[in-house]
Amino acid sequence: MMRKLSLLFAGALMGASAMSLVYGAPGSTANAAGSETYKQLAIFGDIFERVRAQYVTPPDDKSLVENAINGMLTSLDPHSSYMNAEQAQDMRVQTKGEFGGLGIEVTMENDLVKVITPIDDTPAAKAGVLAGDYIAKIDGDEVRGLTLNDAVEKMRGPVNTPIKLTILRQGADKPIELTVVRDIIKVKAVKFRVENDIGYMKITSFTEKTYDDLENAIDSIKKQVPNDKLKGFVLDLRLNPGGLLDQAVSVSDAFLDRGEIVSTRGRDPKDVTRFDARPGDDIKGKPLIVLVNGGSASASEIVAGALQDLRRATVVGTQSFGKGSVQTIIPLGENGALRLTTALYYTPSGKSIQGKGITPDIKVEQPLPPDLQGRDLTRGESDLKGHIKGADEGSTGSGSAAYVPPDPKDDLQLIYAEELLRGQKTDPAFPPNPDKAVLNQ
Repeated sequence: MMRKLSLLFAGALMGASAMSLVYGAPGSTANAAGSETYKQLAIFGDIFERVRAQYVTPPDDKSLVENAINGMLTSLDPHSSYMNAEQAQDMRVQTKGEFGGLGIEVTMENDLVKVITPIDDTPAAKAGVLAGDYIAKIDGDEVRGLTLNDAVEKMRGPVNTPIKLTILRQGADKPIELTVVRDIIKVKAVKFRVENDIGYMKITSFTEKTYDDLENAIDSIKKQVPNDKLKGFVLDLRLNPGGLLDQAVSVSDAFLDRGEIVSTRGRDPKDVTRFDARPGDDIKGKPLIVLVNGGSASASEIVAGALQDLRRATVVGTQSFGKGSVQTIIPLGENGALRLTTALYYTPSGKSIQGKGITPDIKVEQPLPPDLQGRDLTRGESDLKGHIKGADEGSTGSGSAAYVPPDPKDDLQLIYAEELLRGQKTDPAFPPNPDKAVLNQ
């Protein structure tokens, strides 16, 4: 399967995270370290100096320290980590939802960067970059030999700076040289369209712009389809790795009139934070179906869990990733930032999905195409080494195949959801009780 990456995400895919960007020191202070701890730190210092002095080749001190710090953090769980200044800046760019770049979605094919699509009204589109173009050189440097992330990093840069692309285009008898001037690229966190009488909304990640994008999507759909003809909405959270906790709460709140959306519980039993819905359902009670699969993680699971537990939506698809932990970003000044797991989150019914995931109301498997059959595309928190054991984690673990067909005509999960909204599909196991008959509201 081709690996796809979007320059809209500044060259780095967000990890499966629900991040709390409450910058500052942790709220509680750990007990002072004992004498034994200081002895261990002395051992570390001794080993560090011996490596610097005696390793066969001179090591890089900065790398040694960063790797040592990350070794400490990754021993806690897979989602705690140290970010140096550059990585911390990348994280801020991703969560902000805009950056200096070109505005193209790309993938790697035949050792070249292939343009999936130029985004409308971006520097790349204005300069004449077309879907299907192959980028062979970036500022005169060959793309062959670079990873996709490396190539994307070279194409990023400050606003109003030029970049020269050498493009190979089918039908052109020689390479095409284009100069593109970087500009602010605003990430569209929500893609939407109208499928006859159904509004379809796909949330790709939870950035600072997700809620606003969702509101715009809902308003646009309402304008395109009269209320008496609109059957309902599909909220697609498949392949959504997560993002900002507050945005997950806001997205859930958009469809709810009342009730607890999610709660987080920290190390101290008294450290409990609850997030509640405010009055006002943006789609006025219209039926709602949420799609999930093994690529739906963390913040997307918060949304699916809240809408499912509060009986506002029907969840269709396969078991979600099962990441029920929250990371707090603690800035370290010019030294970067610490991403530390500080809490677990719980759905309105009090369930932890850590290592378990969201179980759909209706399970609909998505068959793999012939070229992917036999390959393991299953993704789940319970498969990660050193993951925090969930309170409700069972022997089956979490996760499922993280695959969505590129062509909606092949998307059985989406087709099922649309037929369910139109009353063309029934399931003997649904609804399990009258209170769950959300499609008849």
